[in-house]
Amino acid sequence: MVDTSDLEVIGDAELVEELSMLTTQTARMRARMADIVAELDRRRRAAARTGTAASAHRARR
Repeated sequence: MVDTSDLEVIGDAELVEELSMLTTQTARMRARMADIVAELDRRRRAAARTGTAASAHRARR
């Protein structure tokens, strides 16, 4: 359970500002995650075309 008692003493403007900041960070993280997934997919497709999928997987371990 999260302790939210500190939120009770913070003003509305500060709460909105923090929420905005967290929303921006979340959007950046989601975009970065999408970029990483796309890159991994690209690498898998390239490895499958060249027949190196098994060796590429072993190299990451």
